[in-house]
Amino acid sequence: MAMVGYVGSVSSSMLQSILDMRERLDDLQRQFGTGVKSDTYAGLGADRGISLSLRGQISAISGYDAAMAATGIRLTLAQSALTGIDNAARTVKTAAIDSAFSIDPSGQSTQQKGAMSQLDLMLGLLGTQAGDRSLFSGKAVDKPAVASTDLIINGDGIRAGLKQMIAERKLADLGASGLGRLNVTNPVAGTMRVAEDVGPFGFKLAAVNSSLSNATVTGPAGAPPRIDVAMTGQPAAGQTIAFSFNLPDGTSQSLTLTATTASPPGSDQFTIGANATATAANLGTALTASLSKLAATSLVAASAMAASDNFFNTAGGNPPQRVNGPPFDTATSLTAGTPADTVVWYTGDDGADPARGTAAVQIDPSVSVSYGMRANEQALRLALQNVAAFAASTFSASDPNAKSAYTALGQRVAVGLAGAPGQQKVSDISSEIATAQTAFQSAQARHQQTSAQLQDLLGSIETVPQEQVGAQILSLQTNLQASLQTTAMLAKMSLVNFI
Repeated sequence: MAMVGYVGSVSSSMLQSILDMRERLDDLQRQFGTGVKSDTYAGLGADRGISLSLRGQISAISGYDAAMAATGIRLTLAQSALTGIDNAARTVKTAAIDSAFSIDPSGQSTQQKGAMSQLDLMLGLLGTQAGDRSLFSGKAVDKPAVASTDLIINGDGIRAGLKQMIAERKLADLGASGLGRLNVTNPVAGTMRVAEDVGPFGFKLAAVNSSLSNATVTGPAGAPPRIDVAMTGQPAAGQTIAFSFNLPDGTSQSLTLTATTASPPGSDQFTIGANATATAANLGTALTASLSKLAATSLVAASAMAASDNFFNTAGGNPPQRVNGPPFDTATSLTAGTPADTVVWYTGDDGADPARGTAAVQIDPSVSVSYGMRANEQALRLALQNVAAFAASTFSASDPNAKSAYTALGQRVAVGLAGAPGQQKVSDISSEIATAQTAFQSAQARHQQTSAQLQDLLGSIETVPQEQVGAQILSLQTNLQASLQTTAMLAKMSLVNFI
C-alpha cells in the first residue's frame, strides 16, 4: 500500500484547508458578535452595489429630514410673527373705531399712543430672525427686514420720516386757501363756479346733482375741471345742490347745500337773495364755508392716509413719493424720494419675483417647497401703513374741527385694516406657510415609511440570522477539530512506524 505525500509529512493542501477553516471560523464569530455579514462592501459580493444604493437613498432621506427640521423652526417662528402682526392690527382697528376724542398736550389720544406701541411690536416681529437668517427679508437673509420704529416715524433730521411726509402732504392737499385746492368764484353775474387746481392734491370734482329750479348746472368739465351753476331765476326754499368729490386716499365725499330764505343761513345752507346775482353769490359763500370745514376734517384725514401710502407703498423698487416742494401749499406734483432725503422703511430684498419664491427647501428628489417672505408684501405693508397713519397723526385741542378730523381718520384706518375684497390679508400669508408645514408633515411620514422599508431591505443584505451563524460555527468547529486531529496523526507517522 502506498502512502505518498502523507508518510513523514503533512500535505500542504491540508494545512491550507485548516487555515481557511480557521479564517472562516473567525469571520463567523465576528458575524455572530456584530450581526453583520462583512466589514467591507467587497465582502458582500454581488450585493455590494445594491447595498451602496440603499445606503445612498437612506442618507438622502436623512438629509431631507434634517433640512425640513431646520426650516420647520423658521416656519414656526414666522407663523408666530404673522399671528402677532394680525392681532396687533386688529387691536388698532378696534381702538380706531371706538376711541373717544381726548388728546393730551402732545396732540394725541391714548389710543394713538397704543397704536404706536402696536406698530413697534409689528416692526419688531417683522425683524424676526432664525439663527442668523432674517425671515422677512426675502433673498437678503443677512439683512434686517425693516428700519426702526423711531426712524420710520420721525426720520433722522436729514431723511424725512412719516410725520414729516404727513405734514407736507397736508399743506399740499389743503392749499393756501384751506379749501382743498378748489377755487370758488363768481366769474359773471348770476353764475357760481368751483374749479380744481392743477396737480394731484386736494379735492377732485367727481359729480354734481341739482334739484334747483331756474338754474343751469354744467360740469365737471374743462382743464382743470370745473362746475358752473348759472342762475336764470330763483330757486325755491328746500331745493338742493350736491357736489361729489374724490379725495387723495381714494375715498369720496358729498356736500349738499340747501336753499333757504333765512338770513343768515344755517350750516350747509345758502340764502335765496334778492335776485339771481345775489343768490349765486350766496351759493358761493356757503360752498366756501362748507368746503373749508370738509377740508379741515375729511380731507385732512384722507391726506394722512395718502401720505402713509406714499411712504410705505414702495414694493418692486418704487421710491417713496413726496410733495415736490417747498413751497408745499402750491405744489403741483409728487417727486421721488431718495435714500439720501427720505427714510426707506423696508431694507430687505425687493425683487420683482414672488415673495414665497425667495426661499425654498428640497423635501423629496422631485419636490421643493417655497416659503420665503418679504415685509413689504401687500398685507403686511397695508397693516403697517394704516397703523402708522393713526399713530403718527397729531391734532390741536384748540382746533374746532379736530374731533371730526380725528373721527374721519379713525374710520379710514379701521376700513383700511379690514381690507378690501381681493386684497391680500395676513391670514393669506399664514395659510401659505401652513401649506408648506403640511407638505413637511406629509413628506416626513413618507420618509419614515420609505426609510423603514429600505432599512429592512438593507438588513436582508448586510445582516445575518444569529441562529444560522451559530449553526455554521458549530459545524465548522466540528470539521476543524476533525481536520486537526487527522493532521496531528499524520504528522506522527514515519517509515519506521509504518513498518
